[in-house]
Amino acid sequence: MSSNRPKAVPTKQLENDRVIITEWRFAPGAETGWHIHGHDYIVVPGLDGQLLLESKEDETIVENLADLSAGISYFKGAGIEHNVVNPNDFEFHFVEVELK
Repeated sequence: MSSNRPKAVPTKQLENDRVIITEWRFAPGAETGWHIHGHDYIVVPGLDGQLLLESKEDETIVENLADLSAGISYFKGAGIEHNVVNPNDFEFHFVEVELK
């Protein structure tokens, strides 16, 4: 499942035996690409905006639009295949903390 969308840019800030911390920057329309987290993780948005969260259910892509607020974190569990897309007309960024 490939896409012509631009790719979000990850910058690993820290990795040790307990966490992986990555900043993600998304140009308008950019995506992470389909992936599965091997660890539970926390996302800390850097500004207010929306993200389009795509997941699969019975081989059908399910899209959910999430309203996010700067500094208001959310938690997700490992193991769910998904793609994250920036539907905003501005750059969006967040910090992701994966718990080992």
